[in-house]
Amino acid sequence: MRQIAIYGKGGIGKSTTTQNLTAALSTMNKKIMQIGCDPKADSVKMLIGGRRQPTVLDTLRKEGEVTLEDVMLDGFGGIKCVESGGPEPGVGCAGRGIITSIGLLENLGAYSDDLDYVFYDVLGDVVCGGFAMPIREGKAKEIYIVASGEMMALYAANNICKGIKKFAESGGIRLGGIICNSRKVDREEELVSAFAEKLGSQMIQFVPRDNVVHQSEIHKQTVIQYAPDSDQARAYLSLAKKIDENEMFVIPKPMEYEELEEVMAEWGVAA
Repeated sequence: MRQIAIYGKGGIGKSTTTQNLTAALSTMNKKIMQIGCDPKADSVKMLIGGRRQPTVLDTLRKEGEVTLEDVMLDGFGGIKCVESGGPEPGVGCAGRGIITSIGLLENLGAYSDDLDYVFYDVLGDVVCGGFAMPIREGKAKEIYIVASGEMMALYAANNICKGIKKFAESGGIRLGGIICNSRKVDREEELVSAFAEKLGSQMIQFVPRDNVVHQSEIHKQTVIQYAPDSDQARAYLSLAKKIDENEMFVIPKPMEYEELEEVMAEWGVAA
């Protein structure tokens, strides 16, 4: 069983990317569980037809106990879909919610032997220890970072690499690559490739920006379901194949801020 965490700046498209990635893997006959680690609880929404997923923490608060039948739904391609949820707004720590949820799922036997993959779709940066839990506790051994050619996306990705490097020293976690979720900025593919190379890693896939993603979400489906013959679907299928076959796992070499600015200055301007 490969356990993979997807990180990246808030709003960069982690959940959209992860849902389409797992949907694509499911068409390759992979058995998958996807766990949303975000209080918004929207990580698996398109996989289950836009339905509202009962979260682990909401169920625990209301019922006092949790069963797998309460919190796990079968989605597209047989993907096991779970949302950790979070505390009431303004109360408690969302990061602690992830720790509680994953512990409960383990105790309930969610991590069955027939799974090929478990994906954690994790909120934002790793500056909060709770959100670092999938890598800090050694749950996820592989990390992929969703970024774009925008400065703040790369800044967040570089920060995440600092967290990976810290935890890699005491565990087996490694960075598998950067997924570029395009924002159509100048020389974006070249910039993100250069950024990944500086980290000692790779840009594993360039995902173009296409309105079919928006249309798919309106229809409450992933692109893999809604437009399987589209270029966008082919990009997600390519990403799935590359991750499935990936053998490049590294301890990243995060940059100082000044070095990151130099990469932006060199590659982030129009040719």
